[in-house]
Amino acid sequence: MRNFVLSLHSGVDDHHNVFLLKRFVDAALQVGHQIDCIFLYQDGVYHANQNIQLASDEFPLVETWQSLHALNIPILLCVTAAEKRGIDIDNTGSFKVAGLAEFSMLAAKADKWVQFK
Repeated sequence: MRNFVLSLHSGVDDHHNVFLLKRFVDAALQVGHQIDCIFLYQDGVYHANQNIQLASDEFPLVETWQSLHALNIPILLCVTAAEKRGIDIDNTGSFKVAGLAEFSMLAAKADKWVQFK
């Protein structure tokens, strides 16, 4: 069994990376691996915007994040990147505000760090 930390660096308009991240999580968990956290960094912090409204025929971003949260995987939001991009860090829903130091400690303990850019 391996422990993974994941990071997402792309914004809400790049649905493909979120799709790949979700598939990776599902496959890793299915074979017994553990996901220690998902870290939203750079433009990835836009996923924590609580005002995202997508058309019904677009990729279900909100539902995807809800399903990941339901798996009890901590979804961490980089506080510096969020503040820099105007994200309300007091209203992040199921995303937990964290710093790079916290993510670095988790990454150092993990077997693998996988980035989705």
